[in-house]
This record gives sequence, structure tokens and C-alpha cells, in this order.
Amino acid sequence: MPEIIWEEPFCGEGNNCFRIGTDADGNAYIAVAGQEDTYLTDTAAALRNLIREIKAGKADHLL
Repeated sequence: MPEIIWEEPFCGEGNNCFRIGTDADGNAYIAVAGQEDTYLTDTAAALRNLIREIKAGKADHLL
């Protein structure tokens, strides 16, 4: 398991919280807060694009 440095949880409306993390190799991770052992991983660019889409209201149902 890679060593992931997690940021503080981000909570959307309705108390849906997730965390974003990175590792030393530049990979990005996203997980439900409190369940960081079960995560999705991708490049930092892909994760950044996902977050932009969520903030733009295109994927708010994911939160």
C-alpha cells in the first residue's frame, strides 16, 4: 500500500465527506472520509478535472 498523505476532509451539502490524497510518485487518491483504506486512484490531472466538474455542478450527485 502506498504512503498516502491525506488532506482535510471536504464535506458537501448533506454531510457527504471525501478526502483527497497524494503519494510521492504524484498519484492522486480520493476516498470517503473515514474509509481511506478503500480509495480510487488516478493521475492528479484526472482528479483535478473531476473536482472541477463537481464544483461546476455537473456531478454534484457524486457527493
